[in-house]
Order: sequence, then structure tokens, then C-alpha cells
Amino acid sequence: MNAALPTENATALRRSEIAARRAEVVAELSTLLPPHALLWQREDTVPYECDGLTAYRQQPLVVALPETDAQVAALLRACHRLKVPVVARGAGTGLSGGALPHELGVTLSLAKFNRILKLDAAARTAIVQCGVRNLAISEAAAPHGLFYAPDPSSQIACTIGGNVAENSGGVHCLKYGLTLHNVLRVKGYMIDGEAVEFGGEALDAAGLDLLPLVVGSEGMLCVITEVSVKLLPLPQTARCIMASFDDIRKAGDAVANIIAAGIIPAGLEMMDRPMTAAVEDFVHAGYDLDAAAILLCESDGTAEEVDEEIGRMLDVLAASGATRVEVSRDEAQRLRFWSGRKNAFPASGRISPDYMCMDSTIPRKRLADILLAIQQMESRYGLRCVNVFHAGDGNLHPLILFDANDADQLHRAEQFGAEILETSVKLGGTVTGEHGVGVEKLGSMCVQFSSEEREQMHAVKRAFDASELLNPGKAIPTLQRCAEGGKMHVRRGLLPFADLPRF
Repeated sequence: MNAALPTENATALRRSEIAARRAEVVAELSTLLPPHALLWQREDTVPYECDGLTAYRQQPLVVALPETDAQVAALLRACHRLKVPVVARGAGTGLSGGALPHELGVTLSLAKFNRILKLDAAARTAIVQCGVRNLAISEAAAPHGLFYAPDPSSQIACTIGGNVAENSGGVHCLKYGLTLHNVLRVKGYMIDGEAVEFGGEALDAAGLDLLPLVVGSEGMLCVITEVSVKLLPLPQTARCIMASFDDIRKAGDAVANIIAAGIIPAGLEMMDRPMTAAVEDFVHAGYDLDAAAILLCESDGTAEEVDEEIGRMLDVLAASGATRVEVSRDEAQRLRFWSGRKNAFPASGRISPDYMCMDSTIPRKRLADILLAIQQMESRYGLRCVNVFHAGDGNLHPLILFDANDADQLHRAEQFGAEILETSVKLGGTVTGEHGVGVEKLGSMCVQFSSEEREQMHAVKRAFDASELLNPGKAIPTLQRCAEGGKMHVRRGLLPFADLPRF
């Protein structure tokens, strides 16, 4: 009993320090924000303790919900002065722990920045606040015959600010590009409250092209508050092919064959049998449950363009060994085909208490290799994995199914995920495609990047945020963490951040 006292005393002391720090921060921010925009009681901050990666949780010190740019700038200046870490948060749909709170920091929720400021149909652009939902942009543009192309599966909820932070893609990114290719300008604030702007409304902007650096920076360089996006004309028509294969390798080769034939489909997605079974039971999309894998291949454009491209894809699919093909007869069936793919994540949530969604990218020709490798990993780790891919650009989303209430299962899921990412690198790919690094892939960054490369990343971070207060401990592992084998220091309800700035 006495042996436990030092630990208990240390815990009590730590809680006392956190409480004192919270009181200091609340007192300061209360002079800058209205009472309803500041949360610090546990029952109020619990909803912010994780993002879509629910296996890792941390209660924030304070949650701030500013409503104006002036409040954001003032809040950042105060946090900078007090040396308080700041973690920006959008809708909390991220899947890599990028919005995981800091135990001694402010979680800066930008949910109230939800207005479309301007939609210029003639210029085909829109200026939106960071908290605008992805799908809301296309809904606002539709009456003008326009749409916003990037369409993550979470587009009904995810925000444009989060899309910019993670450089999100979606099922149509093969033809229309990622967030980076559809953003013109980003405005925001540095950690010291200074206003910054990257890119511009014209096709080019003066000075260094820092926009690509900010897109995908995961909240580590600045807090984004406003984004100017490109809008595209709505296609006149679209049709989707559902193709079945009795062998995973044939399906993977078919993807490479379509691209090799000079065809760039609007969407090219792949699902394995366990995933199609989970999805079909959920949304009844009409998937072939006997297939080892299915491909969804979409063409859009004029009716003549679509007919010609669909015909060419059907020829390639037949030559690649497709056992069954079905072309959508009308818009309702096309949307039904895609409803299955769009609901892959919630469908997985129905068959498992928890899942860990990985996100790596490999060369298209290695799709079958990674799937077969994952099957072997399932046996080694004793966990199921269902797979859905942005097959056209080789972006994998294996979903490892486990129960986070079982510490051993969580540990095995972490090891399983790390091996998938390491295998992706060995196959010529990278550890992330569109979900970001966050806290989830810190160890895997040690596998892909040398210490010299990681130091260059830290140097960029310091150039923007010398105090390293913006989203600290994410995306770029420290030398210490890689020396320890890239081990995760995060567990449910525990996030010590021992190597980060303290008060």
C-alpha cells in the first residue's frame, strides 16, 4: 500500500498544477471571449476529448469557441504570451488524431466560422469560412450549375478548414484532384495573432508559393479561418460501372490497366469481400457478395463522352478478368452504387466496437500485393480487417476491427496498423494519403524519413511557430520518439506529452 503513495502524490500534484493552469488561462481568456464561448468544466469539454480516432482521448484544459477573426487573433496573442499550446479543431471528423487536445492547452473550436462569404458564379469561385461543411459548398453552388470537387466520405459533416489542414481527397480526386488542387487562397493567423494570407484569387500570386506548404500542414503552422476555393461546372451526366472479380490480383491489375489505357475515370474505387458484405447489409447498394473484390468505375461529362469512356472501360475490365459488370441505368442506381462506398466507415462501425482506419498510398500496380499481405497480418494479429481503396491513385483505407476496451486488442491493432504502413513504404508508397499523420502515424514517420529529413520538417515548423505551441507533438516525430522505436505515448485518457512545452 505504501509503495503506491509516491505515484498517488505525484498524480495529486499534477492535478493541482493543471487546475492552477486552467484557472490562469480561463481568467485571461474570459476578458477576450463572451461567457458562452469558453468551456472548462469536465462535462462541457468531454465531447472534445478526441476526433474520429476514438482510441486515443485527452481532456482539454480549456475549449474556446470564438465567433470573429478579432477574437481568434486576441486568443492566439494571449496563448502565445502565456506559452499555452493551441490545437485548432473543425468538425472533429479527422481520423489520425490531428485534433487530439493537449492536456495543458486550449482547444480552439472554429465551428462558428460557418458562413459562405461570397459565391462568384462568373469567376467560378467561392470564399468560405473554415467551419463551412464540405457538402454545403456544392449545395450552394448547385443552382449555378457548379460544384466543389473534393468529396471526402465525411463530406456531410467535415469542414473546409479541416480539409485544407489534411489535404483531403475523396472518391473523385483521381480526375479532379485533392484539396490542394482546388484551393486558391487561405487566410489565417500565426500563433502570435499576426494575420497571414497564402495564394490569391488570380492564377498566380506574388512571392514564394507557400500555399502548398500550408495545405496539409495539420494545424501546425497557422490557424486557418477563411478559404477561397475553385468551383467546377456540374457534369451533364454520369454513369458508374460495378465490376466483380473472383481474384484480388485481377481486380488490382484491372485498376492499373484502366489507367494504362489512357482513361482517367471520375472515380475508381475498390472494396474487398468483407467490406462489401458489411456495406451491403447496411445500405443495400446492390453489391455482388460473391466477388473477391469489386471496382466502382465512374465516367462523367457529356452523354457522348460518357458513352465512349464507359465502352472503353468495359473492354478493359473484360480483358482483365471481370466476372460480372453492371452499368448504372439511371441516376438513382448510380447514387446507390456510391452510397455503399460512402458508407463504408459507418458500416464497419456496425460490425465492430471500434476500428482503426489506416491511410497509406502505394503504386497502383502493388494493390494486390498489399491486400494479400494484409490477409497474412490478420492471421498474425488475430484481428479482422476490411478494405476500401481510392484505387485510382493507390490510396488505401484498411479498417482494422477491434475492441478498444481490451488493452491487448488495442495494442495489436496499433502493431497491425504500423505494419501496414511499413509494408506500404517497402512497396514504394508513403505512410499517409489524405488523413494526415496526427498522433497515429508518428512511429511510421520514423520508418519513412531520415533524421535529417525530419529535422528539416521541424525547421519549417519553427520558421512559422518558433515557440512550437500550435498543435505540438503531432505530425513530425521528435528524435527522442524515433530513438524509442516510434512508440506511441498516447493511451485512452493518458497523454503525458513529456517532451513538449510546459508552463
